Formats: sequence, structure tokens, C-alpha cells
Amino acid sequence: MQISESKRLFAQAKNSIPGGVNSPVRAFRAVGGEPLFISRAEGAFLYDVDGNAFIELINSWGPMILGHNHPMIKEAIIKALESGTSFGAPTGKEVEIAELIVAMVPSVEKVRMVNSGTEATMSAIRVARGFTGRDKFIKMEGHYHGHGDSFLISAGSGAITMGNPDSPGVTQGTAKDTLLAPYNSLEAIERLVEANKGEIAALILEPVPGNMGLTLPLPGYLEGLREICTREGIVLIFDEVMTGFRLAPGGAQELFGVTPDMTTLGKIIGGGMPVGAYGGKKEIMEFVSPAGPVYQAGTLSGNPIAMAAGLAMLNFLNENPQTYGELNQIGRKLTEGIAKINLDLNLEYTLNHLGSMYSLFFTPNPVVDFESAKGSDTALFGKYFQAMLKRGVYLAPSQFESLFLSTALSDELIQRILDAHRGSMQEIFS
Repeated sequence: MQISESKRLFAQAKNSIPGGVNSPVRAFRAVGGEPLFISRAEGAFLYDVDGNAFIELINSWGPMILGHNHPMIKEAIIKALESGTSFGAPTGKEVEIAELIVAMVPSVEKVRMVNSGTEATMSAIRVARGFTGRDKFIKMEGHYHGHGDSFLISAGSGAITMGNPDSPGVTQGTAKDTLLAPYNSLEAIERLVEANKGEIAALILEPVPGNMGLTLPLPGYLEGLREICTREGIVLIFDEVMTGFRLAPGGAQELFGVTPDMTTLGKIIGGGMPVGAYGGKKEIMEFVSPAGPVYQAGTLSGNPIAMAAGLAMLNFLNENPQTYGELNQIGRKLTEGIAKINLDLNLEYTLNHLGSMYSLFFTPNPVVDFESAKGSDTALFGKYFQAMLKRGVYLAPSQFESLFLSTALSDELIQRILDAHRGSMQEIFS
């Protein structure tokens, strides 16, 4: 595989960009080698600057449910572009997409648009504190809610990959209000609540974590969190930046039948454009300025280009619910094929799968929380990543990331991925 132009660009980038990349996981440090620079994407494929083509299973970390450069999304963006790129003033599309989100997501009665998932989670915590008059909040070990200071305490994803989960620059004063609990342990939540009685404003989690690799909630866990938060007056926040509109039209909360008080969203509601949102019960969201005292603002919030792309995507998903059956079938075919190959090769590794998301963990033990995820053999994953890349399949460059599938994956492409998986496993275990 020729990668000379990517190597040249990476060397050049390091002169002007910290580490040569604008988001840490992209640096390939966890998998060895140097990052590939992408020139374009179409359907299920990425194309790098050296002309290599890859079937890819990241889909811009989730939003490309219909594959890359979908004609419908592209048309919506081009049409919006003709009217201007940014106004810093309200537009009709903001109202349309807000009404659609309210109609589709069970917990959302009012919603505020922002520019990223990080903005959404930071704002949601601030609103929960303002609403309750309390300072502390609970987050789960290994869950990633963006790079806000209070979230970089035992964070997942890039923080794990870079070996720096508790980032310098986060003050002790900030960290003291962040309470940590292992995912899937109601007992731990009960202990924290008892030790901080009447002081906890919110509990935030990814209902289906994707930032320590895909991990599933144990039966009764989400229901138990809902019960505890209701009893204690704690605002329950589901971070559905990854799972919102992907696992079901109403996200994980619809799939599992558990309704939080607030929800953070991103990725898919922009159709691939930078966007985020947070919403929830009317009485909570009325605390947001200018309706209430909790200040949050953004010049580019509700950007007309992002709103046009997101509206096209959400309208399609709302009007074509069969898309989720198609995505789930693609997920089943691929993960069942991987499991069968592993069995054929006498390889016992954990494969977590839900809908159009999955993770292959290089550990024989079940992965149900941060500690069990960290038991994975990351060096082995790096070899697997490189072997798959060599065979034309582009994976997330970290053991601790979920993979995301799109409707652009045909049966032929699924078989090519499975062939690459078999060949890669045979190579690294030969």
C-alpha cells in the first residue's frame, strides 16, 4: 500500500498542528504507524490522498447512517448554501428540526441547538445544576462526554488511547464535584447517593457506551438508574450523541423504554455537519436563557447549513422506519460472520453488538464496564487494525471505540470485510 503522500502531509502537519492532528485518536498512536489523510468519501468507501480505497466502518464516528456523500444530504446542503452560510439570527429550519426532535425523542419537550456534543453535555450539566441548585454530578468510569473539564475524569475513548485519562489542566476544584461510578453497578450509585445526600444535581451516562468500545447495559440497569434519580430528585441525563437516531428513531431511550429527564444529541442531527443539541422536560429547559437564568449561547448555533443537512437526515429516518430493520440486518450479518470465523479459528474473543454498532475486544472475558474493557490486549488490536487496513478495511484506530455501520454496506461488501477478518486473524496468529 502506497502512503507516501499521507506521510508527507503528516510530517508537514506536525509543524503547525499539535501532534499533526486535530483530534487525538486520529494520530494512530494506539495502533502503530502514521495516519492516512483522506481526500474524499463515497458510500461505504474512504479514499486517501495516495489513491487507496477502503471499506470503512467508522462513518465519521456515527452520523453517516446512509453512507458517505449521500445525494439527498448533498442536495440539501447545496440548496441551503445558495442562501448563505451563516446569519447569526433565527431561521425557519431551526424550528422545523426542533419540532422533529421533540416528536421523535421521548424525553425531549424542548431542545436547544449547539455546535458539538461537548457543548451539549457541558450545557446539560449546567442546566441541571441551575434547575436543582446542587453542584455535584455522577458520571460513569470510561464514559466520554466530550472534552469539558468536568468530564475528563476517568474519561473513555481518546483519553484512554492516549494513556492520559485525567488530563492536566483540569483543576482539583473542578474534579471534586465529579463523582465516579462503574457502569452497570446500581450498588455503586446507591453508595454515592447516600454519601452525598441532597448534593447531586445530575447523573450522566451513555446508555449504551461506545467510547470504551461498545458495552451494553445489563438487564434492569437503566431502569434502576431511573428509579434512583426519581427518588432522589437527580436529573437523569442520557448522552445519546452516538446512539440518538441510530439505534432507533428515538435512540436508546426508545429501544430500552427508559425515559431520562434530559438528552444530549449530536452527529446524526447534522447529517455529517458539525452540530449538537440538548433537550428535555419543559420545566428543566425553561431554565435556559433567555427563558430562564442559566446562560448558554453560540454564534453558530442552529447554523443554516447544518440545519438543512440534519433536517434532510431526520426527515428521511422519520419517514422510513424500515431503515432500522435494514441497519440491524447488516449488523447481524457482519457480527455473526465474525463470530463464526473466530469459532472456526478457535479464537475466543468478546464481540459486543447492538443494531448497527459493534466492538471486537481482544479479551476472552465479558466486557461490561471500564475495568473489563481495559483487560483487552491493545497491542493485539493494533496488529489486527494494521492487517485489516492492508486488506482494504478501515477500522476505528483504537480498541476503545465502537464501530458504526451504514446502509451502504451491501452483501458483497460484508463478505469482503469477513474475508479480510479471516485473513487478518490468520496472519496475526500464524
